[in-house]
Amino acid sequence: MAQVIDFTIRSIEALPAPEKGRSEYRDARTAGLYLRVTSSGVRSFSFVGRAKGSGRVERVTLGKFPAVKPEEARRRATMLLGDLAAGVSAADAARGKREGLTLRAVAALYFESLARRGAKGDTGRTIWALHVDAALGARKMSEITALDLERWHRGLPERIVRHANEARAERARLQAERRAAVAAAQAIRRRGPDPKPRDAAPGRKVTGERTANMALALVRTIYRWASDGTRGYFTGVNPATGHTLFPEVQRERFLQPHELAPFFAALASEPSETVRDFVLVALLTGARRANVVAMRWADVDLEHSTWRIAGSLMKNGQPQTVTLAPEAVTILKARKDASKSAFVFPSELSESGHMEDPRKGWLRILRASKLQDLRLHDLRRTLGSWQARTGASLLTIAKSLNHKDMASTLIYARLDLDPVRQSVDRATSAIFEAAGLKQSAEVTPFPAVAVGAEPKGKRRGAGAR
Repeated sequence: MAQVIDFTIRSIEALPAPEKGRSEYRDARTAGLYLRVTSSGVRSFSFVGRAKGSGRVERVTLGKFPAVKPEEARRRATMLLGDLAAGVSAADAARGKREGLTLRAVAALYFESLARRGAKGDTGRTIWALHVDAALGARKMSEITALDLERWHRGLPERIVRHANEARAERARLQAERRAAVAAAQAIRRRGPDPKPRDAAPGRKVTGERTANMALALVRTIYRWASDGTRGYFTGVNPATGHTLFPEVQRERFLQPHELAPFFAALASEPSETVRDFVLVALLTGARRANVVAMRWADVDLEHSTWRIAGSLMKNGQPQTVTLAPEAVTILKARKDASKSAFVFPSELSESGHMEDPRKGWLRILRASKLQDLRLHDLRRTLGSWQARTGASLLTIAKSLNHKDMASTLIYARLDLDPVRQSVDRATSAIFEAAGLKQSAEVTPFPAVAVGAEPKGKRRGAGAR
């Protein structure tokens, strides 16, 4: 017979493991809630009950302790008690709840769990809203098959491209309406120049394939999260696994040595001091655009040259302490002396109180520097690449850029070509030395060819020094 105890974390942790078999305990507060302890020390909650009008006693496993806490076990047991009172089998009720959940309902729970952990998940929410919800959200998780997801994934790039084109056309229409309204107002006043055309953003070819892969990965993550034993929202094989992804080319753009002079010259000619300082701080810290624009003086310690970014503001949910280079400290000290705002880059036009989109200033810098295919995020990659070029380890680069996964940092090992060039130079030098064409750094002439050879002394070949 099960011993009755009050289920608390402390009392459950104190329960001894039997020498063999298992021991069973019953909760003093909630009817039907039991705990089994095995000889290996595993503690599992279960619910035992009989539906109204049924003679069959059922047992439903609720989860293992400590993944499932006593209060959560009581909550689940209370729900099953209600089902039993209505004449519904406990096992059928648990199975029905799992099989009846839609992907949209579980996705909402998943994003709520991200928020509780302090992870932002903004990209995932956007992808869900634009590309997943309409197609799959209303369907039950148990009814979505791998074939359904394969067809959806393969057709998604076309829909993404169509959505991007429609959004671009809508932006152009709104911009034309604003320009027409400004021109009409100026015509009535009979003064002022025509509205200046807005700089177009650099053209990017949208294929939708990378976003389609991210959408499939999001669905796979939601299924994996729902299948966790402590939740039990889904049982079965994850239908989002095992699919062939669209090929992706990882972006490797960063400022090359020959591009630095024109870039800094263009930056020096930028009329907006705020834009100029923003770009420099972004380059010197390697921080993401969203973090730099929202930079607060309260988080900056100029005395110790550090900048603290809370985990709730980071893409991966991990807080970061950014080291500030002397050049960055100089820029920030100058801004602080003249600042009356809580933000380092304030804006009176935005609701947030800080700069939101430095795109116009960035386009001016690109136009002045004549650099092609350079994005703001490439400044972050530039810092990491130059760290690699100057001998920093991948672990150091990962820490400075707050990479949670070392795989994100491996790209910088590929971008540093200096060790490759030195190795190639040594190898080619050894080849010429082995061929007798290079001795003690002396240049040895090639022998003249038999046909069409030039007179002796007129044509000389040389091996690599």
